[in-house]
Amino acid sequence: MKDYSDGFNRSALSRFLNTPGGRVFRVAAGAGFLALGYLSQFDTLGMIAAAWGLLPLSAGGFDICYISAALSGPISGAKIRGLYPRVEGTGENAARS
Repeated sequence: MKDYSDGFNRSALSRFLNTPGGRVFRVAAGAGFLALGYLSQFDTLGMIAAAWGLLPLSAGGFDICYISAALSGPISGAKIRGLYPRVEGTGENAARS
């Protein structure tokens, strides 16, 4: 299972999600789902949206990656960035070569 987390953590999605911009995106997405849930609080889908919003909100706020953790990888965004540093100017990870 380690191969799955390694592959994910080297992916463009993981590289984006574990940047400061990715954290802001996750917090904004979580806040959006929470707002949608609040506006539809008496509807089942509204309750689901609010509960779902807690995942990206907490992930962005605490710099953690639930996807990596689900794939048996590190949960900490800082640890992921340390294990898979980017090579500036190439858009690739240094650990890939």
